[in-house]
Amino acid sequence: MPALKLQAATPRDASAIAALRNTGADHLTSQFGKGFWSGHVTEKGVLLDMRRGTVYVAKQNRKIVATLNLSTRKPWAIDKSYFHPSRQPLYLTNMAVAPEEQRKGVGRHCLDEARRIAKSWPADAIRLDAFDDPAGAGPFYAKCGMSEVGRATYRQAPLIYFELLL
Repeated sequence: MPALKLQAATPRDASAIAALRNTGADHLTSQFGKGFWSGHVTEKGVLLDMRRGTVYVAKQNRKIVATLNLSTRKPWAIDKSYFHPSRQPLYLTNMAVAPEEQRKGVGRHCLDEARRIAKSWPADAIRLDAFDDPAGAGPFYAKCGMSEVGRATYRQAPLIYFELLL
């Protein structure tokens, strides 16, 4: 795998980011059936994410192959009571890797880059949730060193909460 570096996305990337996230959702739906992971995002939704935090992309040959968001703003589905006390947590959301690039180390590399970015933010923790379902990325986050801190259901969506203390 060529060295990938996360870089802040620009508004010009919004359409490609939406397409990547939608392709990922469609891929999960084809493997696991329709579920909470099947939703699509629009370019306008990605632009909103850019106003609420920082959207990052990883590119190979100028093509976006992965994306994630980091923000100090707590997502609606996260219950802070499950997590360790933190002064400056960052919340990781909307991580997606192009299906053809999955299982090649791209996702793990993106998490390593997110850790590097968080330390320079400065943040003292990265928090996220994953669907508690075979379609969810819980096992991936655990393999990458994230600690499971709890499970909850939000709006009928079963979730696993993960964090990485920095």
